[in-house]
Amino acid sequence: MKQVIVSIFTLLTVTLFAQPDRWQQRAYYQMDIDFDVKNNQFDGTQKLVYQNNSPDTLFKVFYHLYFNAFQPNSMMDVRSRTLEDPDRRVGDRILNLKQDEIGFQKVLSLHQDGDAVSYVTQGTILEVDLAHPILPHSSSVFDMTFKGQVPLQIRRSGRDNEEGIRLSMAQWYPKMSEYDYQGWHANPYIGREFYGIWGDFDVTIHIDKDYILAGTGYVMNADVVGYGYEKEGQKVTKPKGDKLTWHFFAPNVHDFVWAADPDYTHDKLERADGLTIHFFYQKNENTEDSWSRFPPIADAAFDYINQHFGPYPYKQYSFIQGGDGGMEYPMATLLTGHRSLGSLVGTGIHELMHSWYQGLMGTNEALYAWMDEGFTNWTEGETLNELKRKGIMPGTPVENPHLQTIKGYRNFMMSGKNEALSIHADHFSTSYAYWLTAYTGGETFLEQLRYIMGEEAHAKGMLDYYWTWRFKHPNSNDFIRVMEKASGLELDWFKEYFIYTTHTIDYGVKSVEASGNSTKITLEKIGKFPMPLDVLVTYENGTSEMFNIP
Repeated sequence: MKQVIVSIFTLLTVTLFAQPDRWQQRAYYQMDIDFDVKNNQFDGTQKLVYQNNSPDTLFKVFYHLYFNAFQPNSMMDVRSRTLEDPDRRVGDRILNLKQDEIGFQKVLSLHQDGDAVSYVTQGTILEVDLAHPILPHSSSVFDMTFKGQVPLQIRRSGRDNEEGIRLSMAQWYPKMSEYDYQGWHANPYIGREFYGIWGDFDVTIHIDKDYILAGTGYVMNADVVGYGYEKEGQKVTKPKGDKLTWHFFAPNVHDFVWAADPDYTHDKLERADGLTIHFFYQKNENTEDSWSRFPPIADAAFDYINQHFGPYPYKQYSFIQGGDGGMEYPMATLLTGHRSLGSLVGTGIHELMHSWYQGLMGTNEALYAWMDEGFTNWTEGETLNELKRKGIMPGTPVENPHLQTIKGYRNFMMSGKNEALSIHADHFSTSYAYWLTAYTGGETFLEQLRYIMGEEAHAKGMLDYYWTWRFKHPNSNDFIRVMEKASGLELDWFKEYFIYTTHTIDYGVKSVEASGNSTKITLEKIGKFPMPLDVLVTYENGTSEMFNIP
């Protein structure tokens, strides 16, 4: 008789917690801007209905003024010049901007319910002393006039990027900071993450009539603007004058992006489920092949994503050439366009997946960057592998698309530069630590969780997470509780070790002792992170047996 005895000693700390029932604020933006394409400046008005659903009385509010980061000696500039490994797209470029190349957002006037308020601008934050407190479960109306200048494209927002796209308008308006159960989140902008309030955006843009616009929200006056937005057979009647007025409306989103260029080609794909996928790019030898082949791949990606991670709730999504890499926004993404098909699909699907874990969940990216970037990485890997398996996109599918990421994260954990996932996104010591922690750390978290839960329970949990927490700003406790319910397992020990420590998972064979017809194998835990184990034992006769240690 063959007998194997496995000895292992681990300690699991288990804490039970309940899903909180939380309130959240609402914001209703109505903005009108007049854009001058000659000097890259715009004048704007903003009416913001702010709904305080909290149990707290608010005496102040805060706005983000992101464009102010693109000025010499801003916090973003100084940080980039003093960080050990700054983003190569930034470096010292902000310091060297000329006056007509910097960005700015200037609030010219601000009233609360008709009364003037006092305010002070500190870098990228506007601090407002309210004319009267906003009581719990009440609302206030803020009327603002403001002026902006679009910076030369450096990071995410800007004009005249390296591919010649005129305007990539992200973070372009004064944006109310989020207030939640943890208080205000008025973080100065240094080029990292975002967090916004759910609401509706009604945006009117007056701009040179030769510019084609794309962005968040539905075009409400397609019969006036045309440019491919009109329905088949719809007559377009453009008014006379040098400018064209664009009217967008975006329901239940937490940000609004737009881009504009006079040379955009506008392609679109109408899906059977009613979703229209838009593609905006400058057609030339660097883009035509890959962008013309992208639409059917994006269509197939939506099929897979909707089935496995929850249905996309809007009727429009746009892939827009612009920006300086790839960056996600509600209902749209900006990405550079001079790419091979594989690069375009990989970046495009990655940014599309952000529409679930940044766009629909609205998680605080500054506190939980790994829940956005890491979850996006994991679902991107699953989606691309399936597209390859079906022959829809070039490439060879693999058994597990996350193994290389796990190996990379293991090397990072052994590098001495690793930091905990729980660190605020702005406070990592190096860009290397931020990228590896948020992207590969979060992806490894999900894959290790699948190993513990099993594929069926994990797949159920990912869908349950979507249905339970979309539009609700979930945190790490919320996610792990969903996965506990899906699996019937206590998983908070895994969350605590993975997020709040830098402990490693490392087991080895300490000894093998044969005695008569039995063999005793003693395993040892070298790392401090406990983990269930699958142990494969191969016998002398060539047979093998798998043992599971919970």
